[in-house]
Amino acid sequence: MRVTLRNKRWRCAAVVAATLTLFPIIRGSRALAQPTVYLDPFYVQTDTLNPNGKPLGTVLASAPLASTVLGSQAWRIAYVSSDAAGRRTVVTGLIAAPIGRAPKGGRPLMAWAHGTTGTARRCGPSQMPQPAQPLNQYLLPSGTSYSDFGLPGMEMFLRRGYVIVATDYQGLGGPGDHQYAQTVTNGRDVINALRAARAFKPAGAGEQAIVYGWSQGGGATLGAAGQVAYVRSADAVAPINILGFVAMAPQDIGIQMPSDISKEAEAAKLIQAFNTQMDENVFNSTHLLMYYFGLTAARPGLHLGDILMPDAVNKVNAIMRRKCIHELSASFSYSYGTSYKQMLKSTPANALAWVNAIQALSPGLRPMAPVVIYWGNHDTVVPPVMHQLYFEAACRNGAVMSRNELPGNQTHFSTPAAAEPFYLQWVADRFAGKPVVNGCPAN
Repeated sequence: MRVTLRNKRWRCAAVVAATLTLFPIIRGSRALAQPTVYLDPFYVQTDTLNPNGKPLGTVLASAPLASTVLGSQAWRIAYVSSDAAGRRTVVTGLIAAPIGRAPKGGRPLMAWAHGTTGTARRCGPSQMPQPAQPLNQYLLPSGTSYSDFGLPGMEMFLRRGYVIVATDYQGLGGPGDHQYAQTVTNGRDVINALRAARAFKPAGAGEQAIVYGWSQGGGATLGAAGQVAYVRSADAVAPINILGFVAMAPQDIGIQMPSDISKEAEAAKLIQAFNTQMDENVFNSTHLLMYYFGLTAARPGLHLGDILMPDAVNKVNAIMRRKCIHELSASFSYSYGTSYKQMLKSTPANALAWVNAIQALSPGLRPMAPVVIYWGNHDTVVPPVMHQLYFEAACRNGAVMSRNELPGNQTHFSTPAAAEPFYLQWVADRFAGKPVVNGCPAN
């Protein structure tokens, strides 16, 4: 059998206040030593918080933050979540809400799912100086930092009386290796952030909610949309009613994988093809390594030594646990130069287990509420074919969806601003109970 990928192109701090040597993370029979990292005391304390035995979404700690939007307030939070394997985790994030008394029934609730910021514990957006502000993108001329952070549509949402909660995702603030681009785990962190916001009384959040996300967070949005049983679980601090999902340039790796791979040799060829399409430059290769790192965190039994040369395994682990996204690429470029492709084995081991994990940890194709996807035709980071395949498959499963190309030549990084005028109205219509037009093709 000839094995090919469905998609031929996938590309995917506050002031230092304390130091902490993280506890070893036990994964299977391995104890992974964690490096000394520098964290604000709020994040240091998360090592002492116990998520076990507490309902999902329980707020374990909070601290007030300044908000840049007049008439609003904000807080950092640490709350209980769980990953794709059901393991309880402590996850950090932030909440922004209008000042004043909430209406009867509570305020409408938005959950923001952020794009790629890195894999190290210090890379969560809520750790940035003054994180409660409108989206601040490092690549744009208006960007003021080394990483993306902030809340898209923040001013309009708060003016309309909404609450916004934004997860950092597991491992980007709280303890544990970050499960990068693992949409089931990332989606659960979003769902539990909604529960946490509902349980956090000062925010005054109600039960009705909408999720919106971009890039990695677009994948998390799709990942949340497919977990209806998880949302309905009684093991939660508060019920939520998700009315819709807004996914901007969402990634979905597993949708590309053929479903009929059953032999180790076939899986090895598929991994080889996947590696080849990701090795054209060190930036794309960095995302590939992040994805594999995230898979090993999500799936016991997978080891980087299956994929990487022996001398690369320790270096990749060390860099991933210390660096945020653009530092990652710089470190790999410094360490390997143009020979970065040599980190990967020519023939991967345990390939079938890797392919199975990629498929299992992809978004479910039966979203629980309407989904709208926005994308730009100049996106070379998450190729549009990814969400096209997701859209087509979800539509076949009876989803209520639309997939909208943004006007003009929009890149990956211009997508959030270009999409904002469209999704603001879409969100308002969902909270108003207006019917949604299904953009799926008629059967």
